Amino acid sequence: MKRKYIYPLLIVLVTVVLYFLEMKVSEETKDYPSPAKDGISAEFGNNLLPSSTTGAIVAHSYYTLSYSEIHEQAEWVAYELRKDHIRKNDFDRPYFIEDKDVNTKSAHWRNYKKSGYDRGHLCPAGDRGFDYEAYFETFLTSNISPQNHEFNAGVWNSLEQKVRYWAGRYNDVYVVTGGVLKNGLKTIGTENVSVPEQFYKIVLDKSKGRYKVAAFLIPQSAGKDSFYKYMTTVDKIEALTGIDFFEQLPDDIENKIEAESDSKFWK
Repeated sequence: MKRKYIYPLLIVLVTVVLYFLEMKVSEETKDYPSPAKDGISAEFGNNLLPSSTTGAIVAHSYYTLSYSEIHEQAEWVAYELRKDHIRKNDFDRPYFIEDKDVNTKSAHWRNYKKSGYDRGHLCPAGDRGFDYEAYFETFLTSNISPQNHEFNAGVWNSLEQKVRYWAGRYNDVYVVTGGVLKNGLKTIGTENVSVPEQFYKIVLDKSKGRYKVAAFLIPQSAGKDSFYKYMTTVDKIEALTGIDFFEQLPDDIENKIEAESDSKFWK
């Protein structure tokens, strides 16, 4: 075959291959929910973001956080969890990497090596299984905190699974979580990553046109206890952390939901 005919045929062949590859990718990802701005859609809105005691707010595609340089971790991570986010996947587990969007740089994962503590996710990888980019984003070191293995694999894991259940039941919930950061905490690594003695998780639902909140404050020593044992109020968590979690809501709504935690609703 003459050379002048070969090149056009190669171009056609490459075009066809690229077309079918694009169709395959499109078919595999067409059901993935698109990323909500800063991890929170208009359904909830950014008026739910907590106050920041550090001023170092970082908005990623699938969650937003407030970073504490002193403690080398987020004081809170906030995100929306929808029913269509809950998906099983076979993604390869990525390496933890530093968060380049944190101006002061987040702590290196090596601080956790041989420390005796897990690299505990705040926004769980299991909450972001619908897309690899979203899944990968949970492995930024700004999204982890030192956790006892028994705590991480026990009561904390059980609560994370329950939150996914609530997202399925109520279709859409808002989550904010973190460690209670204060002076005098034990530290690990060369960068002195603080080890929180307690972790909190606040879950908000408004599927029925009214706000309902579940708040939990769990000590690292809890192990495999039931998380319901540690149900509390947002007011108590605010007193410990200095964070105003729903400061932008109307006062009547804020005061009501921060003073109560409806255990019957959250079964």
